[in-house]
Amino acid sequence: MGSELEKWVLMVTARTPTNIAVIKYWGKRDETLILPINDSISVTLDPSHLCTTTTVSVSPTFDHDRMWLNGKEISLQGGRFQSCLREIRARAQDVEDKKKGIKIKKEDWQKLHLHIASYNNFPTAAGLASSAAGLACLVFSLAKLMNLKEDNSQLSAIARQGSGSACRSLYGGFVKWDMGKEDNGSDSLAVQLADEKHWDELVIIIAVVSARQKETSSTSGMRDTVVTSALIEHRAKEVVPKRIVQMEDAIQKRDFPSFARLAYRDSNQFHAVCLDTYPPIFYMNDTSHRIISCVEKWNRAEETPQVAYTFDAGPNAVMIARDRKTAALLLQRLLYNFPPQSDTDLDSYIIGDKSILQDAGIKDMKDVEALAPPPEIKDNISTQRSKGDVSHFICTRPGGGPVVLSDGSHALLNPLTGLPK
Repeated sequence: MGSELEKWVLMVTARTPTNIAVIKYWGKRDETLILPINDSISVTLDPSHLCTTTTVSVSPTFDHDRMWLNGKEISLQGGRFQSCLREIRARAQDVEDKKKGIKIKKEDWQKLHLHIASYNNFPTAAGLASSAAGLACLVFSLAKLMNLKEDNSQLSAIARQGSGSACRSLYGGFVKWDMGKEDNGSDSLAVQLADEKHWDELVIIIAVVSARQKETSSTSGMRDTVVTSALIEHRAKEVVPKRIVQMEDAIQKRDFPSFARLAYRDSNQFHAVCLDTYPPIFYMNDTSHRIISCVEKWNRAEETPQVAYTFDAGPNAVMIARDRKTAALLLQRLLYNFPPQSDTDLDSYIIGDKSILQDAGIKDMKDVEALAPPPEIKDNISTQRSKGDVSHFICTRPGGGPVVLSDGSHALLNPLTGLPK
């Protein structure tokens, strides 16, 4: 490793996507190793719209491990961070950077300290799987820094120990988290069912109903459900195993009606289990329920699903449209029912892939105000346009897995000091 007086800093920056489960993970059989009571399946979201960027650095000048999240220093003492750091360090290999003249032997990693900076380009702890992207990015970037030999599926078993859903963010496209049977969790890992190009006509619109941190964390919510819900065992043993097989089949065949029905029924059952928990857990709110009603009316009017919806542990709706044309019609309906406040800039109300606005024929707020009621709304029912109930919409699509960002401009830490820029 050379003299302790050396001032070098070695860094890696990576970007990792978030994911949204279409067959939900809820409940653990092992709290420490984060082993689930059922399999789950997710769609990885395009990281250009929703991702975590993480820079990890090592230097003999660092005297302890430090981490900054969204610019604010946070403690690394939590058991989940420590589990990931311990597992990664135990697998570290020799590293050599010939340009900088740096050599690190694998045994040196136990003595060296790390600086980590992470940034989410979407709300943290609001039901958009920020912890999934964050822990996956931490593990992936550290694995690159320490030259691990493990593939992404093996890395997913480490990320899982930080945040269960994180294991599914090690891949793009459609991902299954096998619950596994082993007590040590060695077979509880993620596998890719299909990449993001397999079903690339899908369009995803997320209604960010609230960016606030949720009242009941997923961790405590799951624990309460497993202890108090009479429905959870039936769900895990009888319902989910069948749905997993059906969802895998729907994804392989690109069978949208089956995919949609499975996704929204599984989401609704997950929230029913939350209500069956004592004390009951309310992740959705009135706006969430109105969004469901809006989609359900349209799907029923068309006599086949146009849009799937799913809600994680929060009020934000993730809607998956079968193609771009459907997504444009969905956006018209969403903007009719949930228009922005009059003083809101449309550019900040619709973020991500803004080209869907053009497909929907909407250029400015006048176009939003001029939207006619959707045909499935009966004339004799007065519809209330709920201004300001949605914070903003994110338009996105299925996306790829984690990548290293070699351009130094993406780094969140100063390459000379290892401190936040």
